[in-house]
Amino acid sequence: MKYRTFANKEQLSAIGLGCMSMSHAYGVPDDPESIETLHLALDLGITFWDTADVYGNGKNEELLSNVLRANRDKIFIATKFGFRANADGRLSTFDGSPAYVKQAVEASLKRLKINTIDLYYAHRIDPNVPVEDMVGAMAELVKEGKVRYLGLSEASANSIRRANAVHPISALQSEYSLLTRDVEKEILPLCKELGITFVPFSPLARGLMTNTLKLNELADNDFRKALPRYQQEHQDNNQNLAADFAEIAEQKGCSPAQLALGWVLAQGDNIIPIPGTKKRRNLRDNAGSVDVTLSPDDLQQIEALLLKYPDTGDRYSEANWKFVDKN
Repeated sequence: MKYRTFANKEQLSAIGLGCMSMSHAYGVPDDPESIETLHLALDLGITFWDTADVYGNGKNEELLSNVLRANRDKIFIATKFGFRANADGRLSTFDGSPAYVKQAVEASLKRLKINTIDLYYAHRIDPNVPVEDMVGAMAELVKEGKVRYLGLSEASANSIRRANAVHPISALQSEYSLLTRDVEKEILPLCKELGITFVPFSPLARGLMTNTLKLNELADNDFRKALPRYQQEHQDNNQNLAADFAEIAEQKGCSPAQLALGWVLAQGDNIIPIPGTKKRRNLRDNAGSVDVTLSPDDLQQIEALLLKYPDTGDRYSEANWKFVDKN
């Protein structure tokens, strides 16, 4: 494994492990396989693990605790707060109030069975709560020793600057992949300016760029079923894009997932992607991405391919977009 400097302070694995799919949104959980995947992550040197309280309504944090507690000094654990879910697991509202910050962190610490969370994210920006108030409450957790670093997710440049004025923001997590690049204009330069580590989620476009995802075979309980990019109207474009991308990967002597992650890693040395998986074979494949080197010609070839297949569809539905900060 190769390593990158997190928030100008400490070394973390150049790719992390997104744990959401182990308990939430992508088909049926497989706890035994997920536990084996977590142990393999340690063996591979993947030290940066990402979860959230809303994943499986707390079940993902509880799952991770089975490996985390016994290996606390080897793992940099990130979790998030703010989303409230209905009994069926569907997201209903976002609560960034100072009172809820204090309540949520205690619940996460209990589920994770640890005393301190390494990186605590606000999962979104609450339009009804000044970001200064929310981050102020999060900063109190740092003073109390319950949290080490603070992060934001899907935040606008304005919100990041306002938050960082209250307490240093160490990480900004947003979707970023070959197919989702809106952060390139303003967010990535801002993260560089402020010394913030940028953490891309869904860096494989939710599996699409692996060329193993069959859009017409998604299960009814798969989160992607509700997202425009994975619907019938974009199916031919996206399956053909993935297939042609896989040919470039073959020419490079790597897998499509490795090439896609290698591209993300090449966009900045302050970027640590967190591809998600619950399967050991995928984790091994993802880990190999740190050895992929892309030349200017490789990057140009990839850009040309993306221009050939522009009809990729939106990453979110209207219901999801309402939780994304645009102010």
